[in-house]
Amino acid sequence: MKLQYYPETDSLYIDLNSKPGSESREISAGVVLDYDEEGDLVGIDIDNASQKLDLKELILNKLPLESQTLTA
Repeated sequence: MKLQYYPETDSLYIDLNSKPGSESREISAGVVLDYDEEGDLVGIDIDNASQKLDLKELILNKLPLESQTLTA
């Protein structure tokens, strides 16, 4: 899973896996879910992310991780 923030558009994309999206659905204003060809969720796009989320803190709790990479 990858989180990518784009400051020029204030959007956050959460890439849930490496499969490409083939369909997108806006579920609320500025929140779009991307699905692959099988209908599985592959990504979440959030516009105006700094107004909808607290981007100053990311907490990872009890995830089964082998490695972590955090950069600012």
